[in-house]
Amino acid sequence: MKKVFNPPSVRRPFGHYNHGLLVPPGASLVVTSGQLGISPDDTIPPDVTGQAELCFEAIKAILEEADMTFADVIRISGFVTRREDFPDYMAVRDRYTLDPKPVSTLLVVGGFTRPEFLVEVEVTAAKVV
Repeated sequence: MKKVFNPPSVRRPFGHYNHGLLVPPGASLVVTSGQLGISPDDTIPPDVTGQAELCFEAIKAILEEADMTFADVIRISGFVTRREDFPDYMAVRDRYTLDPKPVSTLLVVGGFTRPEFLVEVEVTAAKVV
């Protein structure tokens, strides 16, 4: 069982995430590469919501291959190219994450390998075996 840390001496999280999680000994770890908003047929949605959904669906498939789910995700790192896309990205993230909420970092970046990419997401998951 993961233990959540949100000390009263630290400002509460801005959104649906926790400041810290303790993973028990013996857990298996899965670390994903950053997933971009591109479908298997190379289609790229024009908006951050569509791209974020593709990112999280790709992560879901990776987790399933490892016999895990979003309940096992302990850390999410999200990267967007525009500050105004924060709410749309976070709405998608919040639909996929489960309790206890993972720790989360969201950064604005100058861009990705191709200009049409608006978001990239990577996760770390842990499951006691």
